Amino acid sequence: MGQSSLFFFKGYMKALKVAASVIPIPRPTLFAGADSTEQMCEAIGLMNLGKLLIVTDQPLVDVGIVEKVEDHLSQCGVSFVRYASVKPDPTYPMAEEGREIYLREQCAGILAIGGGSPMDCAKVIAARVTNKKSIRRLSGILKVWRTPAPLFVIPTTAGTGSEVTVAAVISDPFTHQKTPLMDPKLVPMMAALDPVLMTGLPPQVTAATGMDALTHAVEAYLSVNATSETDGYANAAITLISQNLVSAYKDGQSLKVRLNMAMASYYAGLAFTKASLGYTHAIAHNLGARYGTPHGIANALVLPHVLRFSQPNATSRMANLAKMVNVGDEGWDEATNAVAFVDYVVSLQDVLGLPKTLVDIQASDVPLIAKNAIQETKWNYPVPRYATQQECEQIIEKIMV
Repeated sequence: MGQSSLFFFKGYMKALKVAASVIPIPRPTLFAGADSTEQMCEAIGLMNLGKLLIVTDQPLVDVGIVEKVEDHLSQCGVSFVRYASVKPDPTYPMAEEGREIYLREQCAGILAIGGGSPMDCAKVIAARVTNKKSIRRLSGILKVWRTPAPLFVIPTTAGTGSEVTVAAVISDPFTHQKTPLMDPKLVPMMAALDPVLMTGLPPQVTAATGMDALTHAVEAYLSVNATSETDGYANAAITLISQNLVSAYKDGQSLKVRLNMAMASYYAGLAFTKASLGYTHAIAHNLGARYGTPHGIANALVLPHVLRFSQPNATSRMANLAKMVNVGDEGWDEATNAVAFVDYVVSLQDVLGLPKTLVDIQASDVPLIAKNAIQETKWNYPVPRYATQQECEQIIEKIMV
C-alpha cells in the first residue's frame, strides 16, 4: 500500500472512530443464566407480536434444543414457524429463502437459535423483510435504512458475540466472498445467554468458538480505534476466556464455566462492535467463504501469525495481553512479554487440539485470498500495521501444509 493510500485509510479509520463515539449503539435486553430461555420466551409472549420465524440449523433440531425452546414459546402463547436450513457460513440464497417463509407465513418477528451462522442469517433476513434493497446493496456500513423486523436471539455457542454486535456476515456463493452488513439497527432486541443449552457442545466446537471470542477481544484491544470502554470489555473477555476455556473444553458440564464463556463472548462482542477487528478476521472470512473452513478454526489458525506481523507496531499492547492471561512478567521488557502472549496463543492451540495448518488452501488461491483480505481490512478494520500484498500472502502461506 502506497504512502498516500495509507494516509487516506488511516484518516478514514479516525473518522470511523468518531462515528462510533457519536452514533448510538443499542444493546439487547439481556437474560443470563440457567432459566434465561424461559424468561425471554415469557417476555416475547408479553409483547404479543404475532408469529415468529425461528431461524436455526438442522443439527440443533436433531439434538432437541430447538424443540425445547419451541415448547417454552408454546407455553407462553407464541406461535411460530421453523426455518432450519441454515448451514455454516450462510449464503445469500439461505437468507432469501428465510425471507420468503417469513413473508408467506405473515410473521411479525424472528428468533435465532444457534451459533454465529443462524444469528447472522437471521439478522440479514430481518433486514431484508423491511428493506427492498438486495443483500449486496445492504452490505457495508450504515446501509440498512429501514428498521429490521424484531429480532431475538439464543446463542448456543460462546464465540461469535453476534447477540450484541452491529454486524452480520454472509457469503456470496458465486464470488466466494463474505460480505459484512454493519449497522446499529442489526443489534437484536433481546438475547438469552443460557448455559444449559451449551453443556452438550462437543469439545471441538467449544475450542473453536472460544478461540473466535478470544480473537474478537484481542483484535479489538489491538485496534488503533480502541478506547477505555472497549479496553475494559476486551480485558474482561480475555480474562474470562483464559480462566474458563480449557475447563469448558475438558469438561463442559459446569454451568458456571459455560456461563462465564458466554459472558466472555458477549463482552468481546461489545469490544469489537466499537473498536472493530483486524487481519485475522479478514483472512478467516475469506478462508470460510472459499473453503467452508469453520470460522473459529480459521481464526485460531491465523491469529498467531497476524500477532507476529503486528508486533512491531503493537508491542506495548501485546505485552499488556500477556499480563491479562498471566503469562507475562513485570521483570521482562515489553517485547519479551509480547512474545510470551503469542506463545500462549500457540499453546492454546495445542491444549485444545486445534490444527495449525489447512490442507484445503491451494497455492493458486493465495493471491486472491490475500487481495480480498486486504480490501476487507482497508475499509473496515483499524489495524496497528497495514500489510502489503506480499506480506499478507506470507501470512497465509504459514498455515499451508
